[in-house]
Amino acid sequence: MKLSDIADNAGSRKKRMRVGRGIGSGKGKQAGRGGKGQTARSGVRIKGFEGGQMPLHRRLPKRGFNNIFRVEFAEINLDRLQDAVDAKKIDTGSVVNVETLVKAGVLRRAKGGLRLLGRGEFKAKLNIEVHGASKTAIAAVEKAGGSVKILAPAKEEGEAA
Repeated sequence: MKLSDIADNAGSRKKRMRVGRGIGSGKGKQAGRGGKGQTARSGVRIKGFEGGQMPLHRRLPKRGFNNIFRVEFAEINLDRLQDAVDAKKIDTGSVVNVETLVKAGVLRRAKGGLRLLGRGEFKAKLNIEVHGASKTAIAAVEKAGGSVKILAPAKEEGEAA
């Protein structure tokens, strides 16, 4: 085998179609766009237009709304917290909050705060500061000898105090 023998597999590289290059090319005259009019032009075509019939997106009812003031919380379960303690990512002596978890690599980002959920076994004695926690999570942490402090949600700038 020589260097000159190396080639791509047949059909792996396809040349792009050059349109509007004469009738003999197979994509001449209207260049595959059909006849004349609005749909043959660039930049304009009525999307969703159904020939005067009420379009599907207008026939269906509107549902729900997006709350622009919604706060998204980063969530963590007790079993993930226990795994982080076992892996020595979290110091059991210090206070555990969003910043320490992000710094330890347990959470990716802080979002609008932290919410503690109660899945899994929990044996570590930790002092945890969160913005929300389920009853089962609080019970499990206190049973293990730790404490859970619920913080007030962070106020947005410009919001009345």
